[in-house]
Amino acid sequence: MPPDTAPVRVGAFLLSAQFPGQSHGEALERTVRASVEAERAGLDSVWLAEHHFVPYGVCPNAATLAALLLGRTRRIGIGTAVSVLSTSHPVALGEQAALLHLTSGGRFTLGVGRGGPWIDLDVFGSGVDAFEKGFPERLDLLLRWLRGSRVGADGPQFNFPEVPVVPQATESLRRPDLGSWLGLDDPSGPVRFPRQRQDTEGLGEELTTAGRPVAGPPVVVACTSPGGVKLAAERGLPMLLGMHSGDDDKLRMLELYRTAWLAAGRGEEQLRRVTRQHVAAGVAQVDDRTAAARATLLNAMPGWFEYGLGAHRTVDGRERKMRDPHQYTELLCDLHAVGTPKQCADRLLATAERTGIRRFALLAEGSGDREATLHNIARLGSEVLPQLG
Repeated sequence: MPPDTAPVRVGAFLLSAQFPGQSHGEALERTVRASVEAERAGLDSVWLAEHHFVPYGVCPNAATLAALLLGRTRRIGIGTAVSVLSTSHPVALGEQAALLHLTSGGRFTLGVGRGGPWIDLDVFGSGVDAFEKGFPERLDLLLRWLRGSRVGADGPQFNFPEVPVVPQATESLRRPDLGSWLGLDDPSGPVRFPRQRQDTEGLGEELTTAGRPVAGPPVVVACTSPGGVKLAAERGLPMLLGMHSGDDDKLRMLELYRTAWLAAGRGEEQLRRVTRQHVAAGVAQVDDRTAAARATLLNAMPGWFEYGLGAHRTVDGRERKMRDPHQYTELLCDLHAVGTPKQCADRLLATAERTGIRRFALLAEGSGDREATLHNIARLGSEVLPQLG
């Protein structure tokens, strides 16, 4: 297979993290400001997380926040990373995704995942079975809603008569006019760099077994286990890989994906196209000196991890183990784009060359400070992106 010359695309991953001493409103305002800055800086996308009842992230509905940000921006892609299907009704989420897809001119990407065995399952009434066994049924119902015109359900979790899909995500998109696309009507200020060049060969396209693009919003699946990888490959969906994954872990997941992909009757050319659509989450902190970049994260992130992740409650009192916050932060610094602009670019290019993954969602708010986050995103755009080719 010839070397992949598709561009490396960088997005900002925003958890709306509530660092110790901050209010919920401060965390959310930082996310909104950072998203607008990401567009100005020329980043390709913004990815939003959702959590319930914990300060690790104070956005409870990523699709709702995506709607706000799609209205505040003009060019950048906005995605969820992820919308949790274990506590969401697939039809309700499908309606939201279709609405955002059609009204944004196709700038919305729906990332979905199982979530965790948290108390959320009790609060929202879906129960632990939705997490442990129900994800395939929920994903399939969501996909049928996004790709169909009439949908019914006859499964153990969802059972309802056929109803019309309104609005239909498969309708042709209305593209913005040239002035809007260039940002000439954008009141948020000048764009420092244009949005990164689009890979017109299959970007964001879910493929059928015959290799044809599927209409509607792109869907990606968070994969943290072999079962999740197999499910994504069987449905023809790209993966979202977590921050904890180094290149060796990514390669193992990609090989599992390839095996399941080919077993589903799809070909190598289709696999090459979908590999471009996988998204790797990571961390980015840009500074003039590597030691300063690492120090910024090591001073802020361990306290946030301990404060935020430590607040999780399991649904049934099951035991849970938490990583050592300082060691985990050091691991993230070792794995990802943390250092000088050249080091950040080299790290991203090395992962792209070794794995074939060319889309990144980089946690840019690791300092916990609003102005430092905005400055970090600006440097990603002005000093790192130009080195990615």
